[in-house]
Amino acid sequence: MIHPELLEILCCPETHQPVSEAPESLVAEVNAAIRGGTVRNRDGEPVGEEIEGGLVREDGACFYPVSNGIPIMLIGERLALPLAESAEESAGAAGDAGDSGAPAPTGSTEEVEEDGDPDHQQVEADSGA
Repeated sequence: MIHPELLEILCCPETHQPVSEAPESLVAEVNAAIRGGTVRNRDGEPVGEEIEGGLVREDGACFYPVSNGIPIMLIGERLALPLAESAEESAGAAGDAGDSGAPAPTGSTEEVEEDGDPDHQQVEADSGA
């Protein structure tokens, strides 16, 4: 259980909407999906460990896990609700830029550190002369 005073000041880091504690039924649903191997966070990483609780954004679209009594209020760690959308959303956040109609870059690409930006794309390396 999250202390009520802490819950009053917490909000979604992305939209700044208030959050509330997830009902036990939702936590059970999330844990069942985790056991089934179908849950990925916004960064596209599979969620392998069951959670003890969570916070739900006011619009009901996001779930922030609670670990050892501490809310994990990181955008990349959040789960999309309903859970069926979780895998689809994380596929887009994991680097799938979608079909923009532009031709795919040719040549080598430079490895860059992932920064959690869903619009982040690799850049073509300068081949030099």
